[in-house]
Amino acid sequence: MRERQASRNARRAREFEAFVAGAGGRLMHTATLLTAEPPDGNPRARRLLTAALARTYATWDRLHGEDPYDRTRQYLAVRFARGAWHRHGGPGRTHPRGRSVPGNALHCLTPRERLILVLRMYEGVAEEQTAALLGLPTERVRVICARAMATLLHPPRETAAPVVKAAPS
Repeated sequence: MRERQASRNARRAREFEAFVAGAGGRLMHTATLLTAEPPDGNPRARRLLTAALARTYATWDRLHGEDPYDRTRQYLAVRFARGAWHRHGGPGRTHPRGRSVPGNALHCLTPRERLILVLRMYEGVAEEQTAALLGLPTERVRVICARAMATLLHPPRETAAPVVKAAPS
């Protein structure tokens, strides 16, 4: 009995390792896009992905034919939504409007816009699935995605630093 359990656990670990080896890079890129961090400095994205992978591993035996990538992406999106929509990018890393520090083209989007845009355009998730995942009406997802695309195509201008004149010496 104990040997059978050990064998099952070893098989589960091998399957999960193979999954992470195949999908980990893409999932990491997705998490990095969501957090709008630079690829070489993305601690929030790493924490986000680690939590999503831990949840996937915990439910690995209960997937029963479900796509583990799809399940992990769902955990990633929901965890990002819960954290980012309340914190708006984390303490000390935001613009006055709650947007992330510039690091890539997605920095000018709100967390919700980033999430919907990444799910729809990068991950190819259908509008209906995105709406169901986030608990939003399909039309709302469509509008947010269109607004995010418009913002990316025509980014807002950064405000110039005020000019300070030096006092005569």
